[in-house]
Amino acid sequence: MKRFAVTALALLASTAAVTGARAETVVITAARMLDVASGKLIDKPMIVAVDGRITQVGRQGELADSSKIDRRIDLGALTILPGLIDMHVHLSSDPTLSGMQALRYPASFWTVLGVAMAKRTIDAGFTTVRNVGAADYADLGLKMAIERGSIPGPRIVPATYAIGATGGHCDSNELPAAYVFDRPGIADGPDGVRQKVRELHRRGAEVIKYCATGGVFSIGTSVGAQQYSQSEMNALVEEAHMLGMKVAAHAHGNNGIKAAIRAGVDTVEHVSFADAEAFDLAKKAGTWFSMDIYNDDYILAEGAKNGVPEASLAKEREVGLKQRQTFQAAWKAGVKMVFGSDAGVYPHGDNGRQFAKMVEWGMAPADAIRAATVKAAEALGREADVGQIAVGRYADIIAVAGDPTADVNLLRDIKAVVKGGALVKDAR
Repeated sequence: MKRFAVTALALLASTAAVTGARAETVVITAARMLDVASGKLIDKPMIVAVDGRITQVGRQGELADSSKIDRRIDLGALTILPGLIDMHVHLSSDPTLSGMQALRYPASFWTVLGVAMAKRTIDAGFTTVRNVGAADYADLGLKMAIERGSIPGPRIVPATYAIGATGGHCDSNELPAAYVFDRPGIADGPDGVRQKVRELHRRGAEVIKYCATGGVFSIGTSVGAQQYSQSEMNALVEEAHMLGMKVAAHAHGNNGIKAAIRAGVDTVEHVSFADAEAFDLAKKAGTWFSMDIYNDDYILAEGAKNGVPEASLAKEREVGLKQRQTFQAAWKAGVKMVFGSDAGVYPHGDNGRQFAKMVEWGMAPADAIRAATVKAAEALGREADVGQIAVGRYADIIAVAGDPTADVNLLRDIKAVVKGGALVKDAR
């Protein structure tokens, strides 16, 4: 008790010292700013941030008392826009270590690998990511290290383990069944999935991701086959929502997509074989689609060299074009869409390559950008924090050399990144 009292007094003293410190004011200027909500460019913007959050947005010469400015970040002739949001990444994955060769590495390797991937991600302009599946709670460890300032990286919304049915896409089917090993993401039955959601929440998950259907990279699963019953999905989603967490459902097959939407999931990932009925269900429920329509190019070009089994490559050939056609049809039908790349299946840092595919398959550049900013923030339930350059949000800002609404490929060449009012990349 005496040690506890001493510790408590020290914490109180530390808190008082922090409270008494003067807040740091940063001013950020550039030639132009993209207002992502309207799609309009604003000349000579000025953003004022205090302790990492935006307090004023206006034009140069109109804001801020210069005597109170602690730092200035002048981005010169560049165009600024909000830091990008990727709703589907796996930071502790490396596509060049696919298939059986990944089994050569210990669990600790993948967390260390994630440090490098987090740096590539923020350098690519993605200041917030939703990590929808990581072994050994690697995404939680990365999040904590980034928030302490120990390593560079984006803001992470961690799912920890993806939940899946025995033998399904989120299980580990690479080895013969006689090999018994721990599979922390596996849960079966309504009570089982409820308990698993509670356990992951207890461990630090902020979003729940589960596998409603088979997938491309799992062994022995049909890519579109439903793998959880409606009652299991209902129980999982109900439990997660009761705990205040949003839910992402991995689903390629049409039946699994519809079952996930009926269960009340917040986002459906991949959505390869959805039909018009699924679109109508999604629109009525307010469900977001997160569709990784770039990575097919990488997987089919590099997958065999990286160790992806032929069975998985065959499934990718089945999925790739159809998924892009579904993306186009869903967008035309008015389904809500967010940016989700599945980085980790292809190299981290190349996230921005997907913008061009989204435009090729039906979106205007401004819509593709909104999918990775204001719309993604809404789907996350964090629109008060990220997604726009607006008062109250984090001062997470990126800069490009030109107008990204005219040439979306500019988002593959990020010149500067500001996170929380601090310049973390300057490649001018």
